[in-house]
Amino acid sequence: MSKTHYDVDICIIGAGSAGLSVASGAAQLGRSVVLFEADEMGGDCLNYGCVPSKALIAAGKHAHAFSSGEIFGVKVEKPTVNFETVKAHIQGVIDHIAPVDSQERFEGLGCTVIRERARFKGADTVESDTTEIKAKRFVIAVGSRASAPPIPGLSETPYLTNETIFSVKTQPKKLLVIGAGPIGLELGQAFKRLGSEVEIVDVAAPLGRSEPEHAKVLVKALEEEGVVFHTPARTKLIRKTKTGVAIDFEDGTTLTGSHLLVAAGRAPNVDGLELENAGIKYDRRGIDVSESLRTSNKRVYAAGDVAKGMGGLTHAAGYHAGQLIRNFYFSPPFMGDMLGKANTTRMPAAIYSEPELASIGITEAEAKDAGHDVRCVSWDFDENDRAIAERYDHGGVKIVATKKGKILGASVVGESAGEIIHMISVAMTNKVKISGLAQIISPYPTRSEAVKRAASSWYTDALFSDRTRKIAGFLTKFQ
Repeated sequence: MSKTHYDVDICIIGAGSAGLSVASGAAQLGRSVVLFEADEMGGDCLNYGCVPSKALIAAGKHAHAFSSGEIFGVKVEKPTVNFETVKAHIQGVIDHIAPVDSQERFEGLGCTVIRERARFKGADTVESDTTEIKAKRFVIAVGSRASAPPIPGLSETPYLTNETIFSVKTQPKKLLVIGAGPIGLELGQAFKRLGSEVEIVDVAAPLGRSEPEHAKVLVKALEEEGVVFHTPARTKLIRKTKTGVAIDFEDGTTLTGSHLLVAAGRAPNVDGLELENAGIKYDRRGIDVSESLRTSNKRVYAAGDVAKGMGGLTHAAGYHAGQLIRNFYFSPPFMGDMLGKANTTRMPAAIYSEPELASIGITEAEAKDAGHDVRCVSWDFDENDRAIAERYDHGGVKIVATKKGKILGASVVGESAGEIIHMISVAMTNKVKISGLAQIISPYPTRSEAVKRAASSWYTDALFSDRTRKIAGFLTKFQ
């Protein structure tokens, strides 16, 4: 059977966050675009990740509200949860957003959308079962998938991942979670609030890449809600039982449950792309890219989760796409490998549990390891009037900076932490130092005022020292 041939400006493999953003930008600039997607339009984020998980978390939050209003004079009751309705709510949210990512919309923008699996035929050619594409540029944006750790017995035991848990037939009676990272904690808390028993297992302490004092706040909050942690713990065997699954630990103890969720990392979707045919270097961690996201093949770029060491977040993928569009169509052609860099040093991240935990830049420990002369400031929500009024004063703000006030990173744990981190993101993007954050005017009472308070505390010792008191006293003599 002969194949349909296209010769276009840009060919994109993968219709997730990065691929769709590149396709949209290129098409609206009048470029000819071919977009491949073998699975669901919208990728992991819309169908299996960010969107359904936040919808599930919202359902859990409403259920939890029934048991947390006593201090406000609201009668505490046990909620009745209809799991089928919860799943319908999740699907409804996906369906509401899906048209924005649909094949019809992108064809309307002028893209040729091919719903087949693509692979490289050569350095300048991509093919599928029915189509062959030559292009000036290629963008690989195939994302990642849940990976399974090499635990004995796991491959022979039925388990859920983020791709299957939202369509599970019945609500788990007791959910065992492998992985105490963001996905494990978010989904673990949500299912606990909906009525499942939840126990989380990990070989390491939870949230090891976060500021430790903030990680402890989040873990303690989940423990107080009844989530049980087995961390760190060494797993000897995972096995299927008559009633579900069992985890045997090396210390001789056993944990049993009705369902198992594996949330222990991600793996790039490089299988089947036949990258060798195009001279593209990669390994199990993803595709090798330069700071401008160019691969070892000068025609080919990678964006999003599949680009090694460049993020692993939906908004990172969107940022990559914007950077590629600027480099492709708004940079002088002679720049070559000097194209604009996709700088991820100020990439924010958030865990959407309750409390939320958001971060940006590097931690205090990472800053010290990098040789920075570090100074940290913080402000706790138990000193924030809005948090006190709402009776939810867990956590606070921490800012990591150099001794000269350059912001290197920050962490926020508490209600709306994912919104509050925007303030630090704006500051770091615009090279605003601690002094700039200290001068902002915050509406009262707001939680984000804690950022200003933390920044202002940088000057507390100097401002109220014996020396400044003497200066203030001297100057009053002339007033």
